[in-house]
Amino acid sequence: MAVNYANALADKIDFSGMVVTRKEGPLLNQVNQKVSYLYLNKKSTIDLTALFKLRKFVMQNKVEVVHAHGPSFFTAILLKLIYPKIKIIWHEHFGARANQSRVDNSILLFSSVFFSSVFVVNHQLEAWAKKKLFAKKVFYIPNFAVSDENHPKVTFLRGNNGKRIVCLANLKKPKNHIALLIAFKEMKLLDLGWSLHLIGKDYNDGYSDSLKKFMNENNLKNFVFIYDSQNDIQHILSQATIGILSSTDEGFPVSLLEYGLAQLPVVSTNVGYCPLIIKENFSGLLFDPLNNAQMQEQLQKIILDKKLRDEFGLHLHKLVLENYSKEKGIQLLLSKYSTL
Repeated sequence: MAVNYANALADKIDFSGMVVTRKEGPLLNQVNQKVSYLYLNKKSTIDLTALFKLRKFVMQNKVEVVHAHGPSFFTAILLKLIYPKIKIIWHEHFGARANQSRVDNSILLFSSVFFSSVFVVNHQLEAWAKKKLFAKKVFYIPNFAVSDENHPKVTFLRGNNGKRIVCLANLKKPKNHIALLIAFKEMKLLDLGWSLHLIGKDYNDGYSDSLKKFMNENNLKNFVFIYDSQNDIQHILSQATIGILSSTDEGFPVSLLEYGLAQLPVVSTNVGYCPLIIKENFSGLLFDPLNNAQMQEQLQKIILDKKLRDEFGLHLHKLVLENYSKEKGIQLLLSKYSTL
């Protein structure tokens, strides 16, 4: 979403910049040429070289507002201490934050004294921020989706046409991929010619290893595929039959909007903002991510009924275009900027 905002703002305001603190990745290829880009290569929590590099960038470009996403708020606070003129907006996307204790967020709570405003992606986070943080202005800003049709079409899904299930989610907690693998196995979908495709960053850690171990032990390697991060998302989704999301916590998953752009029928977890996008039996089906039987029941329902899939896909597509377009998202964002 940081990339989406930077790209969209480049056409609306005098200066739009994108700063990456610690590590570059595939999303770098999606940054618009109109966006000024800076890579800090930050080596530690307090890296003075990186900090003064950021200060120089901000001063040279006469930046007034620093829009910090997620954990980058701490870098923004350090910047404000050596360049007090800036205003900081903190943008929170992490849905599980609303269930955490004060102890878990002690640094964040202290830092919120320096925030001019807080943006959140769902109403649970909005209520939490208003109650817990010291920032006086808290705004709900829904995410928006953008098409990536200009990216080269390089990712081709294996498996049978018309029988591909896709999950767009990085391989990490709380995305709950293991529940998908269990459902795929217990429903014996491989015997029916279906395949499962996991698109998202593979950190090659314990979480990833547990998924691959399950796939090996249950002979799923020829039916469940891991692709890592990819840029040609709409091309990937054009090859898919069903989109799924099984997270135990969510803020506002952009993947659901991307499914909608591709007119995919969706089976989704019912946490966070998801039920406001996937309206039960209208734009998709919902399930409790901790209830494997419910997930399998909903997945079975959508697999068996092509007419239902087509209807869900069309309804979700219309809902996304009408409510979560780039134009509406940026218009709302700029209106909140103006309150500073």
